[in-house]
Formats: sequence, structure tokens, C-alpha cells
Amino acid sequence: MATQPDAGVTEAGSRGTAAGLVAALTARGETVAVAESLTGGLVVAELVGVAGASAVVRGGVVAYATPVKATVLDVDAELLADRGAVDPEVARQMAAGVRIALAVDGVPATWGISTTGVAGPEPQDGKAVGTVFIGIADAQGAGAVELHLDGDRGAIRAAVVSELLTRLRSRLEGVE
Repeated sequence: MATQPDAGVTEAGSRGTAAGLVAALTARGETVAVAESLTGGLVVAELVGVAGASAVVRGGVVAYATPVKATVLDVDAELLADRGAVDPEVARQMAAGVRIALAVDGVPATWGISTTGVAGPEPQDGKAVGTVFIGIADAQGAGAVELHLDGDRGAIRAAVVSELLTRLRSRLEGVE
């Protein structure tokens, strides 16, 4: 599924989404763990910017270098060698892997979310700038969504943060 997020998304809008997401997770007694590549920590930073986030945010792994996706998040090394890091299955495995990597007392995070893609300025692994995959995993499995974004590096990364938080919040609300 390809998506172009609303160009009108603002930083304040993303912050509001993060606050709503933290509130929803808190009300449900659930936790989230974050695996990031192209966003380099922006997703977890947005979440922990919300007062009370410590009750639900397990932490984040910035797996910017492709090999770290395999060694820390348990993404299949052959998959990475064959397809590269910008792939829906990589996003799914990152999201599933971070749930386990950031387990507390042997209990995985309720939700794992991930970002992998190309923010630019050059294509990567044969994928155009703006090609991004976000992953969402829970105990029932993991899924990925493909995004095609426009803008400079900063705009693409900001749009990914907003889109991922919005999609997880929608999933919690039963919309997706």
C-alpha cells in the first residue's frame, strides 16, 4: 500500500498525536518499543517528549547501519543481503525484533514499531528517495506499510514520524 501523507502535517500535529498515543497506551496498560533507521531516534524522541511517557515507552534502538538490524533486532541477514534494508519484510522484522530486544523481565513490549527507508539525498539499494516502510508488530504478528514521500531529507523524516504515530494510534482505536 502506497501512501502520501497530508502535506499539511505540522510538528505540533505530530506532538499531539504522540500525546494521544501515550494516553491511549497508558489507558490500555500497554507498552511500545521503537526500532529506527532513517528517522535516527526522532520517533522515540517524539514519544518521550510527552509527560508520562515513561509508563509506556520501553525505549528505542537506532539501527542506522544495516548490519545492526541483524545483530540487534534479529532481522534475517540473508534478507538484508538479498533485498537491502529498504524493504517491507525488513520493517516487519525490525518491529517484531524490537519488541523482544526491549523486553523487561522476559516480557516483550506490547507493540513494536519501526522505520526503514531512504531520506536522501541519494537513492539506496535501488530505491528512490522518499521510499519508506514502517512496521507495526504485536503478539499476533507484524505488518508493514509502504510510503512514498516528497520533500527534502528533514521533511521526509518528519513525515515518517507523523505517519507512524498516526497509524499506531489508529490501530489502537480500531480504525486500521
